[in-house]
Amino acid sequence: PSHKTFRIKKKLAKKMRQNRPIPYWIRMRTDNTIRYNAKRRHWRRTKLGF
Repeated sequence: PSHKTFRIKKKLAKKMRQNRPIPYWIRMRTDNTIRYNAKRRHWRRTKLGF
């Protein structure tokens, strides 16, 4: 919805920050045991549920 409360907007902003790939240097640090961000979310496939 285009009319957002501040609380919802803060939640959406947090989800936007979480939805990014893991940094390259973390793959080097963990010796490639973590390959990708398992919690990636696609805006069309998986909805947030609020």
